[in-house]
Amino acid sequence: MSDRTVSGAQVSDAPLLLGVRHHGPGSARAVRAALDAARPAAVLIEGPPEGDALLPLAADPRMRPPVALLAHALDDPGRAAFWPLAEFSPEWVAIRWALAHGVPVRFIDLPAAHSLALKEPSGGEGAPAPEAPADEAVTPAVDPIRALAETAGYDDPERWWEDVVEHRSPAATPRAPADALAPFAVLAEAMTALREAYGDGGHPRDAVREAYMRIQLRTARKEFGDGVAVVCGAWHVPALATRTTLAADRSLLKGLPKVKTGMTWVPWTHRRLARHSGYGAGIDSPGWYGHLFAAADRPVERWMTKVAGLLREEDRPVSTAHVIEAVRLAETLAAMRGRPLAGLGETTDAVRAVMCEGSDVPLALVRDRLVVGEALGEVPDSAPAVPLQRDLTRTQRTLRLRPEPLERQIDLDLRKETDAARSRLLYRLRLLGVGWGEPAESRGTGTFRESWRLRWEPELHVRVAEAGVWGTTVESAATAKAESQALAATALSEVTALAEHCLLAGLADALPVVMKALADRAALDADVGHLADALPALARSLRYGDVRATDTAALSEVAAGLAERICVGLPPACTGLDADGAEALRRQIDGVHSAIGLLAAGAGPAEADTAASTEADGTSAEATPTGATSPEATPADGLRDRWSAVLRKLAGRDTVAGLIRGRATRLLLDDGRLTEDEAARLMGLALSPGTPPTDAAAWIEGFVGGASGGGMLLVHDERLLALVDTWLTGVPADTFTDVTPLLRRTFAAFEPAVRRTLGELARRGPAPGHTGGEGGHHGYPGFGPGLDTDRADAVEPVLHLLLAGAAEPAEATG
Repeated sequence: MSDRTVSGAQVSDAPLLLGVRHHGPGSARAVRAALDAARPAAVLIEGPPEGDALLPLAADPRMRPPVALLAHALDDPGRAAFWPLAEFSPEWVAIRWALAHGVPVRFIDLPAAHSLALKEPSGGEGAPAPEAPADEAVTPAVDPIRALAETAGYDDPERWWEDVVEHRSPAATPRAPADALAPFAVLAEAMTALREAYGDGGHPRDAVREAYMRIQLRTARKEFGDGVAVVCGAWHVPALATRTTLAADRSLLKGLPKVKTGMTWVPWTHRRLARHSGYGAGIDSPGWYGHLFAAADRPVERWMTKVAGLLREEDRPVSTAHVIEAVRLAETLAAMRGRPLAGLGETTDAVRAVMCEGSDVPLALVRDRLVVGEALGEVPDSAPAVPLQRDLTRTQRTLRLRPEPLERQIDLDLRKETDAARSRLLYRLRLLGVGWGEPAESRGTGTFRESWRLRWEPELHVRVAEAGVWGTTVESAATAKAESQALAATALSEVTALAEHCLLAGLADALPVVMKALADRAALDADVGHLADALPALARSLRYGDVRATDTAALSEVAAGLAERICVGLPPACTGLDADGAEALRRQIDGVHSAIGLLAAGAGPAEADTAASTEADGTSAEATPTGATSPEATPADGLRDRWSAVLRKLAGRDTVAGLIRGRATRLLLDDGRLTEDEAARLMGLALSPGTPPTDAAAWIEGFVGGASGGGMLLVHDERLLALVDTWLTGVPADTFTDVTPLLRRTFAAFEPAVRRTLGELARRGPAPGHTGGEGGHHGYPGFGPGLDTDRADAVEPVLHLLLAGAAEPAEATG
């Protein structure tokens, strides 16, 4: 082959094969130096050829790495793959160099149409998309970096590679053409020796990919001559330099499956680069690599300055002297360990010792914020995208909800239109399987407050592409999917949950289909457990009419019908249950009880108005006493009465499991439908000597267990405490070990202060000569015989001052 002269040096006109390690700052600098020296006529890069049309976008000033090429099958968007590129990726440097110098640039790897067809389909809704980094075919049998490191006497291949390539000082970048190309010649020779020693021994797809790359290289040489440069994984260099026939390469590609694909640029993150890697270990520290690539000189000093700035922002006392001492220590450690430059290990050790005073707690912050980094790339609007993605992007900007890689929590006030629209968007995305936001516990009170945890992951672009089959906008896609799910659902609870989701998402067009499916499933389902599971979601949904301006009238009739059927079918369903069945039904009874309370609270116009005004004042609507706003009987009163009658039946039947009887008694007591004397009588019967100890223990668990505040009830009602104390001390020794685990589980749920108080009361015992209440039980110290109304009334002004901000008792609502 002929040679040509570049800057006074003779450079071969043969294809320039630049073998690299993907996502390496040293490799990226070396590629840039080699391209500056060789000035090739064209640049070929390992990557999917479908991305050629997208390469000019890399020169757009609004394109900011890290970014990734996303390819997905048009008929199955879940079958997708990514090719991530960071600012310090050699491929990205080669692309930008070619575009800046007006040199043609192309991808030459196996087309995504074939690689996606060879991939397994995605794991279904919510499953992460498979990633296909540019070096996906590194051999599992041979780790070339490890082999070279062991040859050089290193026990850590990553440390060897960083010493030889990544930690080369930017100031030492070769300027002469021969020097710039020398590292790649040496690396190619090493890879050739490895492949001769170990054989090709790679991924089964390696041979196919390399055959396609050779064909593309031949085509480029015919078009541009021999002066072309190829940037690819170092492992592939010997295969591209091998002379083969065109017919042999084409035979390897014959019969490959193929799918129609779409491709675009999507933002990527440093965290995602750290999670998925190449060449075995990959990059655990993209932030550190980005720093090495960007630092013009003195990388260790600049790094320590960054660390000091971060720690100062967190109010840690880090001075300039700390920075100087950390740099000295890092350089000393590098010299002692025989490294040419202080690496991440040395700088980390120095930061821990000097700036963190030996603690790993602030060091974890340094790793999270700097070593890995918080970078999120940007892609210009001109990049192709599915219509759904474009609508989502427009909506995010309108609502000022910026996708960010770090998790953050936002609090919404649903009385404000912007916040309500944000809530609807997040619920619609959840319905579409795009899990950008997760509901969080609200920091405020009232049904108009809502909190979300937001975190944008690159895979969500795939989820958006998948959801694009349902519609071109977020609203239309969510509506179509909700209607499809309603028709396909078989369980009543699924349809009720979907109805609630539609109300939260503001999908009014989907509600008729969902409500018809709900009515059909409710009419056919006779299982009380299924009905009990479905009712709470419907009851919660009825609250959204006032807050979200949503018509919930269609739900009321269905919810009332379910409540009636539960009242009829629940007592027979509570007999003959084992322990697990009783516990499951106890949870369902709790849910139905809360649901009927919500249904009753929203039944009358007066009550609804009161709830709305209560929420407007910043307090929870659920705190309004039921029946306090209207002296006249309403349908809500009838529903509450029927449910109370059911609970009375359960509390008084010996054939019902003790857990359920105790829970029914407690619910009646809390609602004021059962007097304290009646509750004490039922407890006395349940804890009588004729009751099996395990059944009595279960009754106690139902009465005081869970999050019902049962511990405080025992603290303030000496009769109930005396009954439990008397029963427990009378349990026979041979059965005591059987009831101890049940009681331990019950009392372990109490607050520590409650358990301590109960222990003190039990230790002291009843006060001599002190009687309490009508029951005639001996009282415990500190408890009176009944309610002291004068002392209770004295608290009212203080409560009014705290809640309403006024000190006049006369203005308090009673």
